[in-house]
Amino acid sequence: MSTSKLIEFYEELDDVESSKPTPTGARVTKKRQSKKQEADARLFVRAQEIAETSFHFSYKAARFEEAWLFDSLTELAGRGWIKDVLRKAKVGKEASVYLCSPGPAARESQFVAAKVYRPRMLRNLKNDQVYRDGRIDLDGEGKRVFKEADLHAIQKRSAHGEELRHQSWIAYEFLAMEALFAAGADIPRPYERSGNTIAMDFVGDISGPAPTLNEVRLERNEAKRVFDRVMRNVEILLASGYIHGDLSAYNILYWDGEIRLIDFPQVVTPRDNRNAFRIFSRDVTRLCEYFARQGVDSDSHRLARDLWTARGYKSREDLHPRDLDPEDPSDRALWERQKID
Repeated sequence: MSTSKLIEFYEELDDVESSKPTPTGARVTKKRQSKKQEADARLFVRAQEIAETSFHFSYKAARFEEAWLFDSLTELAGRGWIKDVLRKAKVGKEASVYLCSPGPAARESQFVAAKVYRPRMLRNLKNDQVYRDGRIDLDGEGKRVFKEADLHAIQKRSAHGEELRHQSWIAYEFLAMEALFAAGADIPRPYERSGNTIAMDFVGDISGPAPTLNEVRLERNEAKRVFDRVMRNVEILLASGYIHGDLSAYNILYWDGEIRLIDFPQVVTPRDNRNAFRIFSRDVTRLCEYFARQGVDSDSHRLARDLWTARGYKSREDLHPRDLDPEDPSDRALWERQKID
């Protein structure tokens, strides 16, 4: 089944699953009944396809989710990265993370995380263009999109163009993770990407993923140690040519006293994005606000500028109101600060 057909199939099933149950005695239209019968028929076909394969998993997925997982994970299973899907570990705005037992290629890991992006993820992104500014578009293999027809489709936001944008978004995350892991950043070890899925080391145990920092209350001494480690990672990202772009206590795992930064699809590069310093300063501000609540004092504005200029970047960038989110207090504060400066 092609990707476009699978997305169409998945969305149709999603609509059927989310529809309200019909009250007893209520009249069911022929159109609605026909749509449900067609969806059920497709489910039956996909269930038969799954039954004929060698890849099975323990996780009891919903009927439409099972088909989607099969198409998303079969290739990774065939390459030896995962052996079984044990449970759904986390549900996010863009993707879900599944706890998997490792295959022979990931024998050093106790568990493997499979981050599976949903085909509807682009509909959930807000102001994603601010992150795409200065980026080249990447294909499913992480290579530059150069065909004129593909570039035109991306510009026109056609169905094909949206699929290319989707793949580019995921490719940036995996490439960034590879580079940052090699640079010594505290992130889950990335293993491989296949289509809409990234396989990586799982941080947590059989009961679930590690908590994020926003779920943890740190003692003052521990908070200072973790703060220093987080800022060291911010420096590593910057030295490697990356800004996380959405870094906060919600995107840092805390496990056995160690941290792991996660979620990198929106990474931006300092030299290519016009709003790079604003995005970087927002990341630093969010982190400082969290650690201030844990008893660690810092000057986020000065810290951001010091880290930025230490790498030779200009500390002042012109901001335009269209690039700011009026509902975001950090954006409003940055705009007011720029007017003062």
